[in-house]
Amino acid sequence: MAMMIDRLRQVACAVLVVTATGCLSLRTDSPEIHTYQLSLDGWNREARHDGIAESVLLVSPPQAEPGFETQRMVYMKRPYQLEAFAVNQWADSPVQMLSPLMIQGLNHSGAWRAVIPLPSSIRGDYRLDSSGFVVQQEFLQQPSRVRVTIRAQFVDLKESMIVGARAFEVVENAPSENAYGGVLAANRAVAGLLDQIVAWLRQCVEHSPECSR
Repeated sequence: MAMMIDRLRQVACAVLVVTATGCLSLRTDSPEIHTYQLSLDGWNREARHDGIAESVLLVSPPQAEPGFETQRMVYMKRPYQLEAFAVNQWADSPVQMLSPLMIQGLNHSGAWRAVIPLPSSIRGDYRLDSSGFVVQQEFLQQPSRVRVTIRAQFVDLKESMIVGARAFEVVENAPSENAYGGVLAANRAVAGLLDQIVAWLRQCVEHSPECSR
């Protein structure tokens, strides 16, 4: 009887070892995840220094459109249907990566004495709010395209009034029909988006009619 119990124990241990080995093998065979960033590398906008550089701009954290709040790399093969790459992802949600890029781009423009991300105790002259940020690769045609959109609102804090509001959109062709091609196009599109926002803010501060168009 004792020998039978020992034998059963040996069999049970062998099963556990095989099971554990199988689990380890499955983990080893899992596909590699590729992770990408949004960046302004190569963004060569020339800074302008003029009268509005005396103003302080506060920048609210941008908000993402529903469905775009995570690290998933979203693409579209059919209108209105969002899908995500299985083994490709952003290093952070696109909207979280946009926030420091927006501060960087606005600072580099030379149009402001200071650009301050909110929350902050510093008092500003103007505030920039943004929402509805989208980064998606569209395989609806060839070459595929990356579409980047955002809605912005510019507020005069001294007058407590909305100076202007506008929706921005930039579309860039992807150099290859895969996730990495989408990353390259997305970075170009984000740089183009910031160019548009920088120019628009200048129009708003100068009270140009273009601010409200």
